Amino acid sequence: MSTTIVIVIVIVAVVVVLLVAWLLMRQRREHQRVEAEGIRSRAAEQEFEVGQREARANEVAARSRAAKAEGEAKAAQAEQLAQQAQLHRSDAADSRTELDKEWERADKVDPDSKSGEAQQGADPERPLRSP
Repeated sequence: MSTTIVIVIVIVAVVVVLLVAWLLMRQRREHQRVEAEGIRSRAAEQEFEVGQREARANEVAARSRAAKAEGEAKAAQAEQLAQQAQLHRSDAADSRTELDKEWERADKVDPDSKSGEAQQGADPERPLRSP
């Protein structure tokens, strides 16, 4: 065989190998395109479901914020009521003190009172005071 024939055979072999490689790469890229399209199709099918999940999550978050705000308002109201109750207790205690002083003063003024001998409510002749 001559050198020219060997060179032609090598060149043809290289061209055939390159052509086969190019065809395989083209087929591989086409397969990848089909696979990517399948993935996109499945993702599009899941898009609606994911949107619903996001909407549910946003709705629950909104309800959570509303409940928290309501709880904070209730806590503020409870604190205000507690302060009012404390004022009423203080006023009632002051009134009780004044009332007790009046009872003591009445006992001092009353000639029939035995205030030194008995405590309030212990004297059978003295009417019981309601609290």
